[in-house]
Amino acid sequence: MENIQGRESAGLPKAAPPRSPKGSQKTVVRFFKKNGAGFVFALPVTLGLLFFTAYPLLASLYYSFFEVYTVIRPPEGFSLTFNLTKMFSDLEWVKAVANTGIYTLISVPMFMVLSFSLALFLNLKVKGIGVYRMLMYMPCVMSAVVSGIAWRSLIDVDYGWFNRIIRMIGLEPYSFLNEAATSMPTLIFVGLWGLGGPMILWLSQLKNISAELYEAASLDGASAWQKFRYITLPALRPTFNYVVIFGLIGSFQVFDQVFILTSGGPARSTETIVYRIYTEAFGNGKLGYASALSYVLLIMTLIVGLIQLYTNNKHEKEEIA
Repeated sequence: MENIQGRESAGLPKAAPPRSPKGSQKTVVRFFKKNGAGFVFALPVTLGLLFFTAYPLLASLYYSFFEVYTVIRPPEGFSLTFNLTKMFSDLEWVKAVANTGIYTLISVPMFMVLSFSLALFLNLKVKGIGVYRMLMYMPCVMSAVVSGIAWRSLIDVDYGWFNRIIRMIGLEPYSFLNEAATSMPTLIFVGLWGLGGPMILWLSQLKNISAELYEAASLDGASAWQKFRYITLPALRPTFNYVVIFGLIGSFQVFDQVFILTSGGPARSTETIVYRIYTEAFGNGKLGYASALSYVLLIMTLIVGLIQLYTNNKHEKEEIA
C-alpha cells in the first residue's frame, strides 16, 4: 500500500495489480475455446511430423556416431569420426558418388534444355494444344513403380519391344541395361520420362509474360532472337533457378529407377548414392554407417543448393547495378 501511495505522490503510473490464478485460467480456457478446433485438425499432421520426420532425423544423427548398430542390439563403439573415415576408404561409396556425379552432369542439362524446348512448343497457339499438354504431363502422375515396370518391358534385351523393332529392321539388338557401358545412358534416357514436371513450370511462366512487351519490341524492329534474349529469358530467371536447384537435388536422390530396373548393376555401373545408403542399411545391416552417409548426402545437397543461390543472387545484383 505504501508503495502505491509513494508512486502516486511521485507522479508515476500505478503498477498493474498481479493477476489472480483464476483470471489466468479463464484466459487459457478462452484461448482453447477459440482455437481448439484448429489444434485438433492440426494434431494428426503434427504427430506425423514428430514421429515420422523429426524423430527419425534425430535418431539417425545419433546412430551415425556409432561403429556398429544393427537394430537388434544396442549401438556399440561411439566415435565422432569412425564412419566418416571409413567413407573415404570405401571404394563402393566412392563409385556411387562418381556414378551420381555423372548422372547429374548429364541428366540435369538435358532436363533443362528438353523441358524448356517442349514448353516453347506447347506455348504455341495451335488447335488442340491442350491435348498435347495433357499427354506430355501424364507420365508425371504415374507411380514410379508402374513406370519402371513399363520401361522394363520396353528395354528388355531379349523380349523388349525396342529390341524387337531393332531386329525387325535387321540390326543387332542394343544391350540397354545388360552392359556397364550402356546402362548409365539407358538410365538417364529413362529418367527423361518425367520431363512434364519442369515443362509445366516453364509453360506457366511463359504464360505470365505480357504480350504487350513482345508487341512493343516488334514495333521497335526487334527480331525473334532479340525478343527471346531480352524479354523471354530474363522473365524466366526465377523458374530457371527453381528448376536447376530441384533438378540437382532430384538427381542426387535418384533411387526408384535404379531399384526397379538395375539394382545398381551391372558391375555397380548404375549404383547411386541413395541406393548405396539403402544397401548399407537394409542389405548389409550397417544402419550407423548408412545414417552417416545420409548426413553426408544432406551436406552435399546443401552445399550445391547454396552455391546455386549465391550465384543467382550475385547475377541479380550485377544486373541491378
